[in-house]
Amino acid sequence: MLTAFARAFKTPDLRKKLLFTLGIIVLFRLGSHVPVPGVDYNKVQICVDQAAESNNSLFGLVNMLSGGALLQITIFALGIMPYITASIILQLLTVVIPRLEALKKEGQSGTAKITQYTRYLTVALAVLQGTGLVATARSGMLFQGCSVGTQIVPDRSIFTTIVMVVTMTAGTAAVMWLGELITDRGIGNGMSILMFISIAAGFLGSLWAIKESGKLADGWIEFGTVILIGFVMVALVVFVEQAQRRIPVQYAKRMIGRRSYGGTSTYIPLKVNQAGVIPVIFASSLLYIPALIAQFSSGTSSWKTWIEAHLVKGDHPYYIATYFLLIVFFAFFYVAISFNPEDVADNMKKYGGFIPGIRAGRPTAEYLSYVLNRITWPGSLYLGLIALVPTMALAGFGGANQNFPFGGTSILIIVGVGLETVKQIESQLQQRNYEGFLR
Repeated sequence: MLTAFARAFKTPDLRKKLLFTLGIIVLFRLGSHVPVPGVDYNKVQICVDQAAESNNSLFGLVNMLSGGALLQITIFALGIMPYITASIILQLLTVVIPRLEALKKEGQSGTAKITQYTRYLTVALAVLQGTGLVATARSGMLFQGCSVGTQIVPDRSIFTTIVMVVTMTAGTAAVMWLGELITDRGIGNGMSILMFISIAAGFLGSLWAIKESGKLADGWIEFGTVILIGFVMVALVVFVEQAQRRIPVQYAKRMIGRRSYGGTSTYIPLKVNQAGVIPVIFASSLLYIPALIAQFSSGTSSWKTWIEAHLVKGDHPYYIATYFLLIVFFAFFYVAISFNPEDVADNMKKYGGFIPGIRAGRPTAEYLSYVLNRITWPGSLYLGLIALVPTMALAGFGGANQNFPFGGTSILIIVGVGLETVKQIESQLQQRNYEGFLR
């Protein structure tokens, strides 16, 4: 990987793309430290320090994906979460709404239209989430238990509230624009790169906090153990993310005029983890809903007490079992809506392709569905274990939870984005250094 980056910096046009990407990353990180107008920055820092000591943040996942900007209440506080949510919603609606499904099949023009819808939905979700964040900060619920939590937003006027919401919405639009700039003029997928940077921003701080809270050899033993476990987890994730089942496909020869077409062999790559990190994000978000409802409800009812006792703490058996089952369910659900065996079988039949030993048409779709279900089981169990094993194994080192850098969501995103970016750099290097048969 380091060799690929070194060779890329020696290539002039790739060096420009890499430097442009680094410049956008610097702007993104600078915006994550600029506070929103109307917020008392000193009070926010006091509450952030108290929240770090208690290590119990309801908004931990969103704060991690925003690079810590959410709890700092900066102009990039919402980060790329509205865009991710909008993309997932549009992808789900494509299966339900025929108009969106038709646009998806139109090719590049249809994809551009869906992208435009995603932008509009992102802005709408940013307004909604920004309003919720401002209301939560004003009520003191953003840092529950903080002594100055209700003083974060000293000015409660309507004008100040509108300015804060508009600023955070504009910040989300700017993040979306920066991500698209990286995609068009830089290296890799822009949104994935920004998500990678957001998670990696708190990586070293979390590791050093474990060292500071350690008791063996001034914390260095805990620090080294965590690093070792992290390397093992990264190796496991890389191995499984690269694993795939290749379905052989043979295309029959066709004579068009005097020319022969087809007769080639290829394959359909079905990854073991076909769903990626989406099931983990879905499960984490769904588990936040009961805790959020309990937090904003007043009184001491029995259901609120039960939720706070069983579905808030990440080390409770009920929480672990529910989290694991939700990941397995969403893995099958997302694979079912993102990969349609019938469409693949129809496209193969249209162009004269077939799987050796399987008839074209419906038998091919049934075979693909059978294989997909078989490989989704180990993929979903792998996602559940990756999401839970680091939490349980590292619980003794600094109170690590599911948002720890070596936890499920963060490690899957970091490794997945890293692998994809390196592949793109290597492919572009191969295009620019291809010598061909004649030298």
